[in-house]
Amino acid sequence: MSLLAVRDLTVRYGALEAARGVSFALAEGEALALIGPNGAGKTSVLKGILGLARAEGEVRLGDTPLPHRTPEALLQQGVVLVPEGRALFPGLSVEDNLLLGGFARFRRGEDLRADLKRVYALFPRLEERRRQAAGTLSGGEQQMLAIGRALMARPRLLLLDEPSLGLAPLIVQEIFRTLAALKGEGVTLLLVEQNAKMALSLADRGVVLAARL
Repeated sequence: MSLLAVRDLTVRYGALEAARGVSFALAEGEALALIGPNGAGKTSVLKGILGLARAEGEVRLGDTPLPHRTPEALLQQGVVLVPEGRALFPGLSVEDNLLLGGFARFRRGEDLRADLKRVYALFPRLEERRRQAAGTLSGGEQQMLAIGRALMARPRLLLLDEPSLGLAPLIVQEIFRTLAALKGEGVTLLLVEQNAKMALSLADRGVVLAARL
């Protein structure tokens, strides 16, 4: 059984159709890459899955259909997004940004210390800069922080929107090595990426979205 199944997903912004008839399934522990040029609707597909954009079609998590999905409800089910642009809190410290990623679990009384230790093991630079304001980090370090923050929620399914965008090649390689390690731990990955070579080096399969005219 698939962890995530998307069938005939069409995403619209008002009268504008951003993606049409997208279908794929993602097994637990698998990595799937959505690739294609700018304007193909890759990010819109993620937004449609998460309930952030008006969408038609079917989205299922396991055997459960999700007709009225919201990001908050999906977070409770272990679906977490690393957004394009990272969406960090620049005035807060690195560690506070990480702890916010686990806030829903903290409210349930869960201890976040082991998760924080795990993130610092994956990204030692974040531990070195844990008291530093997130807005003062380099672009690569901010991407590491965005991924680390998502991991604090203990995702079953991690959605990543353009994780290599604007980063130097060596940093991109480091980010993708970390994603490969997460996949090796059993984290399921859905990756939107313009860098097809890097995406397909990580993914078990790829879905190519054509540019929309």
